[in-house]
Amino acid sequence: MAMAGAFFFSADLSPLFRRDMMSASGKTKRSPILKRLAASTEQRPSPTTVRTKTARERSSSFVEKKSSSEEVERIRGVNVEDEPERNRKSFKDYFEEAKDMIRSDGGPPRWFSPLECGSHAPDSPLLLYLSGMDGVGVGLVTQHQRLGQIFDIWCLHIPVKDRTSFTGLVKLVERTVRSENYLLPNRPIYLVGESLGACLALAVAARNPDIDLVLILANPATSFSKSQFQPLIPLLELMPHQVPLILLSVLSLMEGDPLRMAVDNLIKGLPLQTKIGDQSRDPFTVSSYLPVINDMMPKETLRWKLEMLKSASAYANSRLHAVKAQTLILSSGRDQLLPSREEGERLRLALSHCQIRRFNDSRHALFLEDDFDLVTVIKGAGFYRCGKYLDYISDFIPPTPSEFKKTFESDRWIYVATAPVMLSTLEDGKIVKGLAGIPSEGPVLFVGYHMLLGLELTPLVSQFMIERNIVLRGIAHPMMFKKLKDGKLPELSQYDKIRIMGAVPVSGTNFFKLLSSKSHVLLYPGGMREALHRKGEEYKLFWPEQSEFVRMAARFGAKIVPFGAVGEDDIGQVVFDYDDLMKIPYFRNEINELTSEAVHLRTDASGEVANQDVHLPGILPKVPGRFYYYFGKPIETAGRKQELRDRKKCHELYLEVKSEVEKCISYLKEKRESDPYRNLLPRLIYQATHGFTSEVPTFEP
Repeated sequence: MAMAGAFFFSADLSPLFRRDMMSASGKTKRSPILKRLAASTEQRPSPTTVRTKTARERSSSFVEKKSSSEEVERIRGVNVEDEPERNRKSFKDYFEEAKDMIRSDGGPPRWFSPLECGSHAPDSPLLLYLSGMDGVGVGLVTQHQRLGQIFDIWCLHIPVKDRTSFTGLVKLVERTVRSENYLLPNRPIYLVGESLGACLALAVAARNPDIDLVLILANPATSFSKSQFQPLIPLLELMPHQVPLILLSVLSLMEGDPLRMAVDNLIKGLPLQTKIGDQSRDPFTVSSYLPVINDMMPKETLRWKLEMLKSASAYANSRLHAVKAQTLILSSGRDQLLPSREEGERLRLALSHCQIRRFNDSRHALFLEDDFDLVTVIKGAGFYRCGKYLDYISDFIPPTPSEFKKTFESDRWIYVATAPVMLSTLEDGKIVKGLAGIPSEGPVLFVGYHMLLGLELTPLVSQFMIERNIVLRGIAHPMMFKKLKDGKLPELSQYDKIRIMGAVPVSGTNFFKLLSSKSHVLLYPGGMREALHRKGEEYKLFWPEQSEFVRMAARFGAKIVPFGAVGEDDIGQVVFDYDDLMKIPYFRNEINELTSEAVHLRTDASGEVANQDVHLPGILPKVPGRFYYYFGKPIETAGRKQELRDRKKCHELYLEVKSEVEKCISYLKEKRESDPYRNLLPRLIYQATHGFTSEVPTFEP
């Protein structure tokens, strides 16, 4: 009976959620093209208003679907995505919606879609949420609005009195996965599970290695044998029907868990107050939510769930070898319920296609924490895709204002220390302060010089967003996206910010797609050799002999903007370079080991530019000077496609661009000498007298 009704969106579910009609056979009556109608996000109804509406009344409040292109533009735009962040639900809403879900609970497990998920792009992948031990299915309540813009979300609800076994739940989810994969075989299916739900996701993935699944697992309960859950099983046998205070005291150890946050305050006899995001502190007493906790987890249900956790952990662990799905483990560093930190590392090594992201200050209920954003995590890890393979261009979702702000604030020290000066060239050749000379419409190709360690990138990308709201799509080394093996290279998580900001691994295909999508593209022909230069090689270009970008730019009529950046010698000096390191056996072995972990580039090239060994030169820091950027006059390639097919003409333009970059560098080196605020101390004095947010003057162009 549990399996027979598993695919119905029960009419008993709260009106806070929308349902799809299913056929009697259990197959979805849903066109692969036509998505379910989404509730309007323009006017968010209050919970009271929503609960009083009938299904017919609710359907009249749905918005009409826009065209595919308009919908993708609206949903994936930079500014639109920030709206849900202002309307983000809180931890308090978890209890409110959980109470509403179990009010008239009954029947078998089934799927529901939250109304606030809104409308998503037509090609959005399916996301199946598998909750933890509570089973209610609203554990993503604070994430719904943002997730709903890029996913088709279904949440699994397990009624309190339901006693479907773990294997029964596995079969239920498996049937849904296979049915949806049959309808849309080229669309990935995301299984987002926490705790018990993570075990469920692993089990389904192990049984279906031929289906394109993406697993997002938060604090998996595969470590149940080492958890604080274990002592509760025999303890429950001795308890009366109502869970007494002593058990609540045990549960209070579950820091970060929704139950713990209420129980802890019950024991203290204090009102429970929660502050989420920018919301004001909205006091509510434990007495309001204690019945919800009791209804959600009565003694018999708690005992059943603990026994299920035990079997789920054993089931999933015995089948880890069969999991082939792309997997992202989210591990909380302060999870007092499960040893999630250690378990995350174990799973990372045990699973074949697995990455991990650590949240050292987070607790067990990661998805409900106020500063956690699952969409940002998925984007940063490079795990969002709409097809079988990640397309760095079509799958890219621009950073929201809040995402950019967090990225900018984390690297603000570079911006403050270097006080960047930006100069650009207008169409008439006039040099002006700021980025007014940068073309607004793409495709635009920025070709420039790579400073030592690429230190110029953070201020450069940030200023384009701040001043012009332009996402600069940098073409980066593949080691920031993929490691050939575990070793000494930085973890991929170190590069999450550059992926959020739009960087792509260097390849002809990605370059082609960026220009064809009219992007603003950032290219450094000198690559790693230029960024890791030797002593005395400051501002020396290391470009390939052959032109690598001119023909492609001409094919799409891209404007080429040559630019120079100086200031690296004002912040550090190379005192121990590659040549010095290679003379010492220890460092030579280290360099060879690092290089073996990274994807090799320009293997068919010769000369200095082919030397792409990964190493870190010895740098003597200086008191930070100032960074200067000068963007030359855009070079038009529109209408020159046929002309630039000629190899000689193409090479001439290539050399012209290189010459312009060198001129930009020479101009800045000369002009910075007349900048009274080139050094740090004068800048600090100016900001102390004019305000630390004021713009520090510089030389006149």
